[in-house]
Amino acid sequence: MYRLRSLNNRAFLSVLLALATCAPALANDGVVRVAVLSNSPPMSYTDAAGQPAGFNVGIAQALCAAMEVRCQLTVVPLQRVIPAVAAGEFDFSAVSLLDTPERRAKVLFTKAYYRSNSVWFAKPGVEPGAAGARVAAVAGSAQFRYAAAQGWSTTSVRHHSELPALLMAGKVDAVLLPMATSLTLRQDPGIQSLGLATTIMRQAELSGDVSFAVDPAKPELRERIDQAFDRIKRDGSFDRLNSEYFPFRLQ
Repeated sequence: MYRLRSLNNRAFLSVLLALATCAPALANDGVVRVAVLSNSPPMSYTDAAGQPAGFNVGIAQALCAAMEVRCQLTVVPLQRVIPAVAAGEFDFSAVSLLDTPERRAKVLFTKAYYRSNSVWFAKPGVEPGAAGARVAAVAGSAQFRYAAAQGWSTTSVRHHSELPALLMAGKVDAVLLPMATSLTLRQDPGIQSLGLATTIMRQAELSGDVSFAVDPAKPELRERIDQAFDRIKRDGSFDRLNSEYFPFRLQ
């Protein structure tokens, strides 16, 4: 009888431990706090109703649905994403981030969900690194850090929507930005009239697999997000969002 009771106690403790392990991922009554951007269309932006929208927002909502939790989306500046997730202010960020050693030391990363390159978008004849070239990029981005590290004359902006005005006013000669975001910039009528040339930047600092950042205290949540990514790619949700926001297939 004592042995049976002991085994039952062990089994009960195992169940409690399993529940405790899952609890952090389901804190706040099944609400998962997600950081998003508002300045990176078509990945993330604010729609006409003032609500977060875009490919990454759709992906976050699809992931939360697959995990059977509710997303609580909060807009943050790009430079705040890693510090805020690292501090546990958010459970994860629905932001396309290059998985770098510096960032990996601070947060967990999900599996990669596509591969990104960067684009140098410039006046004809202005090549990357050209002497005296003035380049703009979004503050906190890999593109801004790269441009500053090269010693280029670099201007930071808060939002990609500020870039066309700088180019059209002749205040900068080029902009450096993610390829996906360059699609929106190309659609600006003023930009189209400038006849800008595109150069794909494949340097390691500017290209590679991109992932979502996860609170480092929640490795079990990362596992659930990875499983949810597998699910939304199997059931077609990922492809439907891809077709909605891009004229090409993300790889």
